[in-house]
Amino acid sequence: MNLFLKKIIKGNKAIKLEFCQNNLDLFLDEESFSLFKALFNEKNVFMKEYQCLNECELCKKKPYAKANGKVIDAGNFGELLSKLKLLME
Repeated sequence: MNLFLKKIIKGNKAIKLEFCQNNLDLFLDEESFSLFKALFNEKNVFMKEYQCLNECELCKKKPYAKANGKVIDAGNFGELLSKLKLLME
């Protein structure tokens, strides 16, 4: 497991992440895919993908997720994962 992924999952806080499938289709790149996929296996991270999260204006502009109900966005998917990592620490 690489260092970035270890940093993402080392926190003890439970976090509920929600992703819009349309947004993932637009912004999830090959570089970030393995890190994204690894989150599904972590015990303190609860993830769910939805067809739509009703954030359509944001959705077509940049990657985002809802973390414990709060919208988190970023310029690219790698940056989004980094922001989510900070929430878990």
